[in-house]
Amino acid sequence: MLKGISPILSPDLLHILASMGHGDEIVIADGNFPSANYGQRLARLDGHGVPEVLQACLDLIPVDQYTVQPIVLMEVVKGDPVVPTIWDDYKKIISETDELFTDKGKKINDSIEMMERFAFYERAKKAFAVVATGETAIYANIIIKKGVV
Repeated sequence: MLKGISPILSPDLLHILASMGHGDEIVIADGNFPSANYGQRLARLDGHGVPEVLQACLDLIPVDQYTVQPIVLMEVVKGDPVVPTIWDDYKKIISETDELFTDKGKKINDSIEMMERFAFYERAKKAFAVVATGETAIYANIIIKKGVV
């Protein structure tokens, strides 16, 4: 057991986070995302939701300050009436956790790129890692580009 590190982070995910370099991307995926087919590495946290995993990861890594939109969300497919309220949770977590937003006053909405579903999948293929969660909310997938510690 380590002090100060969320117990939901598995040894595999801790290794992934420590191995990531500046500009590497990590996908935190909902339970519907085809996680095993994407990313170069896979960490499974099936018993947890995306918000708690996002919080735990951002306690250890910063968001890239040199990229205009270091956060990517999968946009709702045209015609789908779903309104992903979980995105508000993400904005709150990121705004309260990351120095880029807490200390420098950067606006969270300006830092988020909305990406079409299949373009999101293509980007996920190039990600350093994918974290598979048990999140049941749809359109709950998020990509974070790691910054400089």
